[in-house]
Amino acid sequence: MESVCSKLAGRNGAHVFLGKRRPSLVDALRGARCLALGLLFCSCSSAPPIPLDPSPALESALPIDYTVVFVIHGDGGYGFHDSEGREYKADVEVLAGAKQVAERNSQAEVFIFHEKRRTHTLLFFPRSDGEFFYYRSGRLIAQESYWRDHGESRFDPVVDLFDRFYVAGQPRRARFFLYFGHEIPEVGGKGYDASYRNWTFTVHDLADGLSRITGDSIKFDLVALSSCFGGTPHTISALTPQARYIIASPGNLHLSYLDVQPFETLDVGLRAGDVSDFAKDVARQSYVRLTTELQTEITVAVYDVDRVQGFVSSVDSIYDYSLTAEEGKAPGGLVRCDCADDSAYLRPAMSEGVEVFYRPARFGRSAAKLDHSGWECLQLRKP
Repeated sequence: MESVCSKLAGRNGAHVFLGKRRPSLVDALRGARCLALGLLFCSCSSAPPIPLDPSPALESALPIDYTVVFVIHGDGGYGFHDSEGREYKADVEVLAGAKQVAERNSQAEVFIFHEKRRTHTLLFFPRSDGEFFYYRSGRLIAQESYWRDHGESRFDPVVDLFDRFYVAGQPRRARFFLYFGHEIPEVGGKGYDASYRNWTFTVHDLADGLSRITGDSIKFDLVALSSCFGGTPHTISALTPQARYIIASPGNLHLSYLDVQPFETLDVGLRAGDVSDFAKDVARQSYVRLTTELQTEITVAVYDVDRVQGFVSSVDSIYDYSLTAEEGKAPGGLVRCDCADDSAYLRPAMSEGVEVFYRPARFGRSAAKLDHSGWECLQLRKP
């Protein structure tokens, strides 16, 4: 940058501000131009990757048993205040937790993608709005900035970075994908990102992204949706080709409801290799924490994807009809409900393959509701 500034600031290689004469207006403008260019270059650049440790002994001594992928959506209204008035950003809090997971797993590789709101330098120059971290064996290997709108799909940058750093040729004991964000739309999806109002994002886009990360022949052992209203027949059906187990909330829970602490010790949590038990432990710990923080209804569920297919397929056409009606109705025409509370969705075996952690709200109409099926459906609003 010094050589660029030198050419802008003075002739014959001399810096005008180091001379004896007083700087003129032209000199000041040249200096401002230099500063603006410097800021522009900084705003357009990516953080360079941290060099890998080339030691072959380290590579062989620390096999990769687990792959964990975090996608944290921060391009929305995720700010909140605690009971003492302190301000927090939920996506930033989740990012800190993801880094802690990465640092405490010596036999894992962890990919962290933080999708941020687009900002500008000097009001004109856009800054990169994605931040990527790659950890291997508890060490930060790479940290890069990226542009979320570079590619035909929102997952193009994610897939490109994953392919660059993924350690191939080592069998994995388990693969995890954790998504943190607002409710993922099942249809439409326009306006999900505050910085890209014309973009669309639905659960089908998410499913496509997952398939591109792992390939069509490999499933994630566990997919966790830390978002509102993820436990629907349509969403679980859409993710079925990419997941063995899914953690989701059928209710209205915020981005950071999922407790990632159990992921800090994967060797302990998966000692017996049982992903089902591990998923239930994650859901249970998240539920217990939420009971100490919230007065509203809490529902966290674990879905065994193979075992829930009977119920999902039996209500698929009914739910899809409701989604079609939702697109054509005014807001508020359809409401969400426990599928067990609507006879159109009620099935004898609807609890098969679902582990539900539920507590009713401390007040209001739902305070008297003693249980939940773990499934959220759509119905016409009653007059």
